[in-house]
Amino acid sequence: MSASLPSDQAAPHTGFVPVRNAKLYYRELGQGLPIIVIHGGPDFDHTYLLPDMDRLSDSYRLIYYDQRGRGRSAEHVKPEDVTLQSDVEDLESLRDYFQLGSAAVVGHSWGGLLALEYALRYPQRVSHLILMNSAPVSCADYLLLRQDRRATAPADLEELKARSTEASYQEGDPDAVAAYYRIHFRATLKQTEHLEKVIQSLRASFTKEGIRKARAIEKRLMHETWWSNEYDLLPKLKRLNIPTLVIYAEYEFIPVECALHIAKAIPGARCVSLRKCGHFSYLECPDQVRREIDDFFANS
Repeated sequence: MSASLPSDQAAPHTGFVPVRNAKLYYRELGQGLPIIVIHGGPDFDHTYLLPDMDRLSDSYRLIYYDQRGRGRSAEHVKPEDVTLQSDVEDLESLRDYFQLGSAAVVGHSWGGLLALEYALRYPQRVSHLILMNSAPVSCADYLLLRQDRRATAPADLEELKARSTEASYQEGDPDAVAAYYRIHFRATLKQTEHLEKVIQSLRASFTKEGIRKARAIEKRLMHETWWSNEYDLLPKLKRLNIPTLVIYAEYEFIPVECALHIAKAIPGARCVSLRKCGHFSYLECPDQVRREIDDFFANS
């Protein structure tokens, strides 16, 4: 099937799902097998995935949402109300709201970690798992990522460190934060137009208040996961019995070992490496991504 953006697709259906102490903004598009799309960050919202992930909506029913406290799900949410457990329960509430007995789940970047946390708690509710450019799922692999970046992109890390001390960045100025992420992602996005597209899509939803709240949430979630020496999902993944596709890419800034560790831990998981693209594979190589996803569903 073509990976071109759908031109005759009906307008997305949007709304809010009531959950405990919050409302989750959702965007639903397409028909067919339902797929819940989990965005990365964890300080972003779903909009950076658009419109490119919409290519799948000609064959699949896509359900995007903003995680609690981020994007349009931020109203009346305090950072201290957000935990890994609340994010998992919000995902279950979303599934229940749409009356899905089970659903396929696609997690990009941080969303891959959250997808696995959800699958471990609610395995009967997940029909398929697609981990696209997944973040590390253990403290050890997160440290591996940090070590790899220090070795491969020391100049970028120095520049990021300098940017992070600027008053405008610390205050959450949207332009300063966009400039920071332009440096952060430039090693993984080889084409300038792709880098600018990602940065502009992020910048469009940035506000000072939203940035500061999302940062506080990110810090809390990192304390629960990557910054905790005890955090390690890999042994637990061995008990999953869910068809799983792990997508990795040639120019990924997360070490390939992180993806291989996940694929090795999940029984029967399929791991594919995509050429000439990086961390945003759905944007950079949509034809390859579409082919792998279609084949995965057809053969699982």
